[in-house]
Amino acid sequence: MFEIRIHGRGGQGVVTGAEMLSIAAFAQGRHAQAFPSFGSERTGAPVVAFCRIAEREIRLREPVMSPDALIIQDPTLLHQVDLFQGLKPQGYVLINSSRGFDELGIGQLWKRFDRRHLLNVPASEISKRHLGRPLPNAALLGGFAALSGLVTLEAVADAIRTKFAGSVADRNVAAAREAFDRVTADLKEPSDAAAD
Repeated sequence: MFEIRIHGRGGQGVVTGAEMLSIAAFAQGRHAQAFPSFGSERTGAPVVAFCRIAEREIRLREPVMSPDALIIQDPTLLHQVDLFQGLKPQGYVLINSSRGFDELGIGQLWKRFDRRHLLNVPASEISKRHLGRPLPNAALLGGFAALSGLVTLEAVADAIRTKFAGSVADRNVAAAREAFDRVTADLKEPSDAAAD
């Protein structure tokens, strides 16, 4: 079983992102579940959503405490909460930011985790170009597909089209594709840019 924890703020599409990731996995013949963890939060308050993907039926229902991957939609949360708590040693981290890990104040992650599994992608900037608003969830799913190989870009695009219609779906798919291409390029040409 592969477990993902998504951190963001209310209004950023954290819950929708987890749902679309589970739809993408389900479309590829896997079992999947997605659910949020929040109380009476309002727009802008921290929100966490979880996604599990497995080859067989998933019976767990509790929050993901030891994720295989983290998707961080809002980098302002990096120093407010221990987002990396429980992350498995070979875990993946995808952060919505154009700034490097050192610049974000988390350069020590390079020492604790596999550098090839730690990336950032400017998902808010990408989504702003395509959607006119900084809603990073679709772009981050495209980036996550490239980083982890867990789901395909085509499955992500199908999941987006399941949740949205018309030009909104097309623009979200374009954002996901741009992020996928950017992460794919970063993985082909490893550099220390993320650590700067």
